[in-house]
Amino acid sequence: MFDAYIICGTPRTGSTLLCKLLASTGASGDPHSFYRRQDLPEWAQEWKLPARETMDELEFSVAYLEAAIAAGKGGTGIFGLRLMRENLDELSAILDRIFPGLASDTARFEKAFGHVLYIHLSREDKLAQAVSLVKAQQTGLWHVAPDGTEIERVGVPGQPRYDFQRIKGELAELEAYDAAWNTWFAKHGVTPLQVGYERLSADPAEALLAICEALGVQAPDAEAVRPGVAKLSDETSLDWMRRFHVDAAV
Repeated sequence: MFDAYIICGTPRTGSTLLCKLLASTGASGDPHSFYRRQDLPEWAQEWKLPARETMDELEFSVAYLEAAIAAGKGGTGIFGLRLMRENLDELSAILDRIFPGLASDTARFEKAFGHVLYIHLSREDKLAQAVSLVKAQQTGLWHVAPDGTEIERVGVPGQPRYDFQRIKGELAELEAYDAAWNTWFAKHGVTPLQVGYERLSADPAEALLAICEALGVQAPDAEAVRPGVAKLSDETSLDWMRRFHVDAAV
């Protein structure tokens, strides 16, 4: 039986869809990116933590960790965390201050969260992933519900513009982050549960049930699983991918 799980991902791999699915079970926590550096002040405010300037760094880190664990459990017995590769080292450094002297990242995670299941969420089509990321950055629209309602918009709305160099740069970075996760797993002797975006988006219920089984929690009826996030891929996405292949071949 696991006490916690960490969704080890990269941007645009369906992590928001997966987090909402897991939260919807009522038995497998309420995972979020609690340690995304940009979001720490917002979470601290939501949890009504004392003002950061009233505590030293260690006191704040301990208070934040306790609040994050409570939020990530969502009233259940299991803690869920979404962690992007770019935030891994920062989280490990924070936990090292709280639990000094431990030999590895995984030792710190186990000390903080208990027995952890690592879920590697990746996307086979990295070009589609890069295109999705660039479009989201340009338009400000990151997630929509199945009925088209906006769930997350960041920044001022903008028009999508094909940009070969930008897509190429994001593609290289996404490939590097995914490779870095694999290197980290190998270094720490971790065999993660592999979940692919393609499988998750095609059959969310199947992917959710597999995770629940691995966690040892009661899985919902497959017929009752309702994805809370819809795909944003469209003809513009496909056009950009075609254009990229042509430009890359020149």
